[in-house]
Amino acid sequence: MTVEIEPDLSTAPELLGVLEELRQREPIFHRPEFGNTRADFERMTEADFWEVGASGRRYSRQCVLDVLDARRDSSEPDVWETSGFHCRQLATDTYLLTYTLRQGLRLTRRATIWRHAPDGWKIVFHQGTEVADS
Repeated sequence: MTVEIEPDLSTAPELLGVLEELRQREPIFHRPEFGNTRADFERMTEADFWEVGASGRRYSRQCVLDVLDARRDSSEPDVWETSGFHCRQLATDTYLLTYTLRQGLRLTRRATIWRHAPDGWKIVFHQGTEVADS
């Protein structure tokens, strides 16, 4: 018996519009067209937003906002490439978006839970997991 390791990551046809909207917003906090100030990032995250970093550490919204403030003052280039997007509806107006992010030699799998609110898209939760060398 052969066991499939990789899941089927095809997005349902009725979610392709949502997939495209969210794909344009990822990676989160790296799209200046959606904002680059603390106030912008506060608007795009839920009040109880948190994330799990590639290290496995959990980060509060306040911590993430502080890191973003420091990053904004950095002059280092932000070079990245995304691929393999998949969207799944979790509940009414709530979606899981997964994708792969390459930043230089670092490869991570990303998962963001998004909620469509009356005032736009809000990030509920985010996780990045480093891909192990095989």
